[in-house]
Amino acid sequence: MRALVLLLALSVALPAAAQDRALRIVYGYPPGSVGDLLTRLVAEGMRGSLGVNVVVENKTGAVGIVATESVKNAPPDGSTLLLSPLAPFVAFPHSHGSAVRYDPFKDFEPVAHVSNFQLALLVNADLPARSVAEFAALVRKDPKAGDYASAAAGSLPHYLGVMFARDAGLEMTHVPYKGSAPALQALAGGEVKAGFFVLADALSLARSGKARLLAVAGAKRAPIAPEAPTFTELGYKLEASAWYALFAPAKTPKDLLERQAKAAIGAVQAPEVRKRLEDMGLEPTGLGPAELARIVRADYDKWGPIIRASGFKPTQ
Repeated sequence: MRALVLLLALSVALPAAAQDRALRIVYGYPPGSVGDLLTRLVAEGMRGSLGVNVVVENKTGAVGIVATESVKNAPPDGSTLLLSPLAPFVAFPHSHGSAVRYDPFKDFEPVAHVSNFQLALLVNADLPARSVAEFAALVRKDPKAGDYASAAAGSLPHYLGVMFARDAGLEMTHVPYKGSAPALQALAGGEVKAGFFVLADALSLARSGKARLLAVAGAKRAPIAPEAPTFTELGYKLEASAWYALFAPAKTPKDLLERQAKAAIGAVQAPEVRKRLEDMGLEPTGLGPAELARIVRADYDKWGPIIRASGFKPTQ
């Protein structure tokens, strides 16, 4: 209970005397999502470890680009971090052209990889498909059944749909929404028959009986939904690992980065926090700057050809 109270307190304005010691963690999406809750848990753990006030700022706009750019332009003095999913770093530089006014490698310092998360394929419960094979067969007969939702055009679930359609030899049409909540509502209401989502955001809908979880895109089954096979188990060459990580503005002093990395890693590896994250459908990691830098580069190189093949343009 005490931890919950402290998490809520993170969004309360700090006394003026404490402002110069505050650490601000920017998250580029609205409050209430799994990523937002992760950010607040990390912030609370870092507050206790570093002994400074930590505030979370939800700076929304342009699917995370606004927040990312704001941290790029923040003073490199250790006072500002960005907690981000991978898309602003490995997908948007390929897809959003001049709208991305930052370089993911030159304008940021990697701090810590804090969590992996799974992506999943769901279908409306009324659709007569209880497996990926049955779903693919339906789409071959009726391509309209392959209209699929995602939280946003240019999002990782959007591209996962592109990869699945390519590997399965299907014609599928992407239907973008403005966030996970409206996309899930559309799926539940039958506006679309399928969708690719962050598993943690979609699991409650599947468990309500309004949608059916067919597969996940990780390298292994998700502990929170072990009944769902991976695409690779089913014979598809389809694996999409996704993550959340912390970044600092370029030229932030290395001694500050090291302290913040240690604090963030300690936060997600604390037993109570690990349990909460796992219950939310996340896989806590806790990897340092060098490993995070390697992961960003590998995923940037992996997703580039997929995004170009999708033909996605930001105006869609």
